[in-house]
Amino acid sequence: MYPAEMVAPMKEELTTVGFDELVTPEKVDDAITAEGTTLVMVNSVCGCAAANARPAVIMASKHDKKPSRMTTVFAGVDSEAVAQARKHMLPYPPSSPSIALFKDGKLVHFIERHHIEGRPAELIAENLTAAFDEFC
Repeated sequence: MYPAEMVAPMKEELTTVGFDELVTPEKVDDAITAEGTTLVMVNSVCGCAAANARPAVIMASKHDKKPSRMTTVFAGVDSEAVAQARKHMLPYPPSSPSIALFKDGKLVHFIERHHIEGRPAELIAENLTAAFDEFC
């Protein structure tokens, strides 16, 4: 587990722009299985990938067409919530950071860490907005 003061700025980067923080397995299930679309950003402290993933989802959240719910869980902090989210993300292996889009409880788009690392936030956001256009 990471110290709360270490991850607070990384959490706030998303929550201050409207992402709901999912901290329990129940909240994860409620968000993912709700009618409509839910984006789940698996946040992490990984500087090499999360540093581009967070700005990418923020950019994508400003797109005209976007999910009904924008949410986040934090790997290494909210362990039970992350484990529950990852159950919904199967068959993809655990990946932090990662970004999942669900529609009516079904996984319809997933961006794994290896699709985030080394890519600029703008390219990741472009991938997400294309998914939003298709599924939202």
